[in-house]
Amino acid sequence: MTFTYDTEVALSTAAALVNTGRSVTDALATMDGLDTFLEQQRFSGSRTRTEEELQAVRALRTELESLWFAEEDDVVGRVNRILRRTSALPQLVRHDDWDWHLHATAPEAPLADRMATEAAMALADVVRAHELDRLGVCAAADCDGVVLDLSRNRSRRFCDTGNCANRTHVKAYRARRAGT
Repeated sequence: MTFTYDTEVALSTAAALVNTGRSVTDALATMDGLDTFLEQQRFSGSRTRTEEELQAVRALRTELESLWFAEEDDVVGRVNRILRRTSALPQLVRHDDWDWHLHATAPEAPLADRMATEAAMALADVVRAHELDRLGVCAAADCDGVVLDLSRNRSRRFCDTGNCANRTHVKAYRARRAGT
């Protein structure tokens, strides 16, 4: 299943947001961390740059993390609650270097609401396509980062938080070499 590019970007951003809290250091511990995250994810729209905004994004991270591991019916209920809470009203927009895509909140809506709505809209597409199994956990024994598998053959096993794939493969290689 191939999703539209805006759905893939929203899902990747949601996974990246969840992973900011699943590493040793919290990447959203400070406003600078949030600024860096939003810049890396190319997230647009208004900002208040307040402690309340930072806390709202961190709360959203927790909400999305629990959604990542939920069963289909639970995901549906939570997605619908997010869409109601944020008064989502999908509209086609084109801005910056993006072609036509969906936004479901105004650019001046609170940051956490815009992020939540984009994630909820993307997760709605995942549910409708019966593709929740594309949301998983990193296969590295020493990592609990989340994985979004958008590969055609469903082969993605490692997260983007570090060098999990490389570390795991080197460890396996060394174990094989030690056994010979």
